[in-house]
Amino acid sequence: MLPDTDELAEVLLDLAVPHEDVNDLVRMGRRVTDDPELRPFLERSVDELVRGMGEVGGPVDLPDLDWASGALQRCFPVYVFIAALPYTRAYHRDRGIPADVSRRTLADLGRNMAVHRRRHGRAGLQAPWWLIHHFRGELYQLGRLQFERARLGQRAGTRLAAAGLDVGPDSPCLNVHIPDFQGPLSPPAVERSLSLAREFFPRHFPRERYRVATCHSWLLDPQLRKYLPEDSNIVRFQERFRVSVEDREAADTEPVQFVFGDPELPIESLPRRTAVERAVGDHLRAGGHWYVGHGWLPFDADGTPPFDGDG
Repeated sequence: MLPDTDELAEVLLDLAVPHEDVNDLVRMGRRVTDDPELRPFLERSVDELVRGMGEVGGPVDLPDLDWASGALQRCFPVYVFIAALPYTRAYHRDRGIPADVSRRTLADLGRNMAVHRRRHGRAGLQAPWWLIHHFRGELYQLGRLQFERARLGQRAGTRLAAAGLDVGPDSPCLNVHIPDFQGPLSPPAVERSLSLAREFFPRHFPRERYRVATCHSWLLDPQLRKYLPEDSNIVRFQERFRVSVEDREAADTEPVQFVFGDPELPIESLPRRTAVERAVGDHLRAGGHWYVGHGWLPFDADGTPPFDGDG
C-alpha cells in the first residue's frame, strides 16, 4: 500500500511536505505497513477515499485513527493520501490532466502540513477533510487559485435563477479557493488563474458546463473596504464578484485563522504589522464582527456574462 523507505521520502518531497517532517513520516510509515491492525485500517480508509473517484460531492467518511501515539494519529491521514496517490494519478492521466497541474494540486498536502506546524509547532494535517477534494479529482490548482468542481446550493441556485441565469439549485459550478503560502492575490495573478480555468475545464471535463464560479470567503466581506485602499488586491478581488447570498452569522475566527495562523489568538494582542492585520484586529477590538461573503462571477468559456442584470 505504501512505497518503500527510499521512495516514500521522495513522494513526501513531491507533495511539498515540510522537510523537518520527512524523517519522522518515513520512520512511522514502516510501523503502519508492519502493524497487523494498522495496515487493514489503512486499506479500508483508502477504499473509502477512492470509491467513486471523480464524483462531485460524493460522501466520504474517513475514520479517525483511535491510536495511542499522538504523532501517528495526527499524521495517519498522510499515509491514506499517499496510498491513494496511484489511483489519483491514474484518474488525472485518464483525464489528460497536465503533470504540472497534478503536481501543484496534490502539493496542497504539504501546504496543509505547513499550516498545522505554523499553528501547533509539530507535524500533523490541519484539515484532512479538505484534501479529500484534491485526491478524488474534484479540485485543481491553476495558477494562484484553486477551482473545485461543485454544485450550487439551494439559496444561491434560486437567487441566480431569479436573476436570469440558466442555472438553479444543484447546477454545476466551480468553487474558487485562495490557498495560503502562494504569494499576493494580485489582479494579474487572479486574471491568469481564471483564464487557465476557462481553458482547463472544457478541455478535461467536456461534458460539464460551468456557467458560474462561486467564492465563499471572509475576503468577500464588504466591510474590508472601510479599512483597505481601493486599489488593494483584496478590494480588487472583491470587485470581480456579485453577491449571491448574504450570511449574517458572525465568523470572527475565519480572518484570525487565515491572517494570523491561529483562530484562538486573543483579539487584544493581534499584531498590526500590515494593512490587513490592522483591519482584522482593529475591527474586532472595536466590537465589530466579520462575515463570510458569498459571491459569483460568470464563467462561460468566452468570459461573456450570461445576462445583463446586476445580480
